Amino acid sequence: MRQRTDRAVRGEPVTAPLLDAIPRQSRPDDATPPPPPVRRARRWPRLLPTPTGTPFTFGYLLVLVATSLFMEYADPGTVAAVLRESSTDVAHLGETPLLVLVASALWVVGGLTSSYVFLFALVLTALERRIGGWRTAAVFVLGHVVATLATEIPVGLSVVAGHLPESSLHRLDYGISFGLMASVGALTGLLTPLPRVLALGGVGVMLTRDLLELSDPLTNWGHPLALLLGVACWPLLRRARAVRGAVVRGVVVRGVVPSLRSSRETRPADTAGS
Repeated sequence: MRQRTDRAVRGEPVTAPLLDAIPRQSRPDDATPPPPPVRRARRWPRLLPTPTGTPFTFGYLLVLVATSLFMEYADPGTVAAVLRESSTDVAHLGETPLLVLVASALWVVGGLTSSYVFLFALVLTALERRIGGWRTAAVFVLGHVVATLATEIPVGLSVVAGHLPESSLHRLDYGISFGLMASVGALTGLLTPLPRVLALGGVGVMLTRDLLELSDPLTNWGHPLALLLGVACWPLLRRARAVRGAVVRGVVVRGVVPSLRSSRETRPADTAGS
């Protein structure tokens, strides 16, 4: 009794084996509250480009909107002249290659009513949020430039060989479709297996149908080539995504993001050990 009284006076906990065996009853306050619906609602704006989240896509989209409005409301003769000077045909590529490669990517075939505008905003936003603006721009430029040269150079060689008329050197060729297709191919490599198969299957069916119709041979062959260029970027983009994710989370991954602090701290020890 004296020992029990001393414990009560000192405020020490009294062990009760029988009470410890009874499971603790959960209270309403202990339950984990469900995630607020606001978080789920915030996911939808991530599908659209923003100035801070996707600066490359957002800025590029503004340029495409401006040029599309110019095509819609400017003088038709002026629009036709500007498009001719922006064309990446063989004649212009031989004279001012850099100028026309840049200028041709500032226009959308069909203007704002074209489905390319919607696909551009959706695909490049998703790609840029995963790998960053500079890498997204590199993928787009790679598809645009390589697919353009790969389709136009054979035309020039065919004209020289006499298989095509000289008028083929001055065909009208502009738009963002090659860069967009390369971005689609790159994005599929960052998706999970099922969405990747569905996306590649749907795009493959569309491109195969265009090849069978062959209404525009250069464009119809350039789209599959640009798509394959994006697919070829999968290993580099997956590594870039891992690096970007580790940096954003502040996590140092061995072999991916080297820790400068740890390397500096271990240098004296290594030197002393040697």
